[in-house]
Amino acid sequence: MSRRIRMTVAYDGTNYAGWQRQKNGISVQQKIEEAFMSLFGEEVTVDASGRTDAGVHARGQVAAVTLHYDIPVERLALALNSQLPPDIRIMSAAETYAKFHPQFQAKRKTYRYTFYNGDFLLPEYRLYMAHIHEPLDLEAMKRAASDLIGEHDFTALSSAQRTAKTTVRTIYQARVWADRNDPHVIHIEVTGNGFLYNMVRIIAGTLADIGRGRLPEDAFVRAFRTNDRTLAGITAPPQGLCLMRVDYE
Repeated sequence: MSRRIRMTVAYDGTNYAGWQRQKNGISVQQKIEEAFMSLFGEEVTVDASGRTDAGVHARGQVAAVTLHYDIPVERLALALNSQLPPDIRIMSAAETYAKFHPQFQAKRKTYRYTFYNGDFLLPEYRLYMAHIHEPLDLEAMKRAASDLIGEHDFTALSSAQRTAKTTVRTIYQARVWADRNDPHVIHIEVTGNGFLYNMVRIIAGTLADIGRGRLPEDAFVRAFRTNDRTLAGITAPPQGLCLMRVDYE
């Protein structure tokens, strides 16, 4: 008898070519599927809420697998983690309904991008933050982020490699703040009903360019109006990005 299992997955993406299986690199999906094979001798496909790129991290990726092996679900995470490298962890596992798909049933996703804004990047941060040494106008970034709220055509804030059928997305929340423990650490967090390829990294790069005076505060408004990618900012590096949470009904 088969069971559909929903899992919450956390990973450090530094050593991986992204979530999805690749011909030219090791992926997070591959490692988890290999762990199932090692444990149960069963070839499975692990579906996820979406791809993350090479070097991108996750705390709350949601994945699902159909499993035929009769292991108590409360022991599954522990068993899988015993086979996984230490930079990938199954944080929880539970049975769900047979047709659950973590991508198609997802309602909201939250991503966080983190910059270190100081003269020199602390070595311990190098894999998890992007470095900006010029001073950032945090208040200008906060005002600009408010323009993201609502439904917009995000053509200008996505890569030309996108494959989505529509470029319209809704952003429910966009926040910019300095970390209370280290004011040099600047967080950008966005919650939406979905994201295009490189969209969050371009949002982060645009906010950074606004913060250091390279772009006007209304850069997002201009980009939405024209769909002109050149009116938005840089594509921020992957290591600053983390998938925080995926919400379902």
